[in-house]
Amino acid sequence: MARLEVDKYEPLHKEFVHKPIVFVVDMINGFCKEGALADEAIMDIVPAQKEMMNILGGHNVAVCDFHSNKSREFKFFPPHCEMGTKEPMIIDELKENIDTYMFKDSTNAFVTTEFMEFWNEYEDEFEDVIIIGCCTDICIMQFALTLNAFFNEMGDEKHRVIVPADCVDTYNTGVVHDAYKYNDFALSTMFANGVTVVKNII
Repeated sequence: MARLEVDKYEPLHKEFVHKPIVFVVDMINGFCKEGALADEAIMDIVPAQKEMMNILGGHNVAVCDFHSNKSREFKFFPPHCEMGTKEPMIIDELKENIDTYMFKDSTNAFVTTEFMEFWNEYEDEFEDVIIIGCCTDICIMQFALTLNAFFNEMGDEKHRVIVPADCVDTYNTGVVHDAYKYNDFALSTMFANGVTVVKNII
């Protein structure tokens, strides 16, 4: 479960999830196990992620941070998830659940060429887009809000964006970036902007 002071969301039963696709964002070594931006506590959400994917039995896409050593993002964040290292690789615990891989050089999966090509080809096969992983207030929130805004712009009534709170988390550095506060802020912001935020999918 995302580190929260108060859990204020309701569970969603699987029978109310329709033709799901799951985007597993940045559950990679560089954020979960090693490197400048890793927080090992994020590993605590892995059992819930695996259980949810097994319950739904849908298509699961791993979205992995993947940077060259000249990435523009390194002006704002310390070097991380560089090609040629183990950091951009999906954690071993989730490999068996993944059907498709995508790679991104920014914090927002929506703007990648790979995502748009995939979506344009397969969008008719899916209805509910479920986003899980880390970090709740950065990559998860940016992807969820942009995707939901895209559906709004297109007048798309078919697709829904869902974020289960038990399958996302963010990093914790105490005063500078308190995981409890940032999880609450991100989930509340997504909920207020039309994303379906739920406690879990059961």
